[in-house]
Amino acid sequence: QVQLVESGGGLVQPGGSLRLSCAASGFSFSYYAMNWYRQAPGKERELVATITPTGGTTINADSVKGRFFISRDNAKNTVYLQMNSLKTEDTAVYYCKTYIRFTNYWGQGTQVTVSS
Repeated sequence: QVQLVESGGGLVQPGGSLRLSCAASGFSFSYYAMNWYRQAPGKERELVATITPTGGTTINADSVKGRFFISRDNAKNTVYLQMNSLKTEDTAVYYCKTYIRFTNYWGQGTQVTVSS
């Protein structure tokens, strides 16, 4: 079955960087677009970034443009989110997601906390 497992979250100081990973299995990864979402406490889940099967990227959240970058390695069935110049408002649970045959599949999420 489809599985998405995020990793790489943690506690980081403002201005720091983290790279999140999402390992995919159970489907033909290279054929599907992937997304990163985030959900901060008390807020709705927000689409952060999208990558097409062939690597075309879109940063969907204006607040992270120029700081966050999405990439993928189809040989490793993994999608990444590079997060630079982190701010306290980036604190959230980060999720990867894919959409296959009319169904959304989500990972369990990884917590990112930006705090001094």
